[in-house]
Amino acid sequence: MAAVPANLRQGNVVRFAFDSFEIAPEYLTLVDAHARFLSANPGRKVTVAGHADEQGGREYNLALGQKRAEAVRQRLTFLGVPDRQIEAVSFGEEKPVATGSGEEAFAQNRRAEISYP
Repeated sequence: MAAVPANLRQGNVVRFAFDSFEIAPEYLTLVDAHARFLSANPGRKVTVAGHADEQGGREYNLALGQKRAEAVRQRLTFLGVPDRQIEAVSFGEEKPVATGSGEEAFAQNRRAEISYP
């Protein structure tokens, strides 16, 4: 099984605007690079984990995190990656990467992370 290149391990976070699950144009090349790797390595699987900031209720944030993960999954499948290679999950606000109640922390927590098991 092919090793995941370092640039894909390091470039694995798609950030989102407040209350959005639309992939911003600046993240399309990142998702496209993962799609190329997965297409070239059909034995590899990927998990896309959606996250939200702490604004909003728990259920809402879980749903928003899932929509973010699904947006990345849909982009990958649009680019030719078979759905069987992708798992999309949501952690809502449960696994923040930044603490605090300011916009800087919130912006870091609005994300989808692409990881290879």
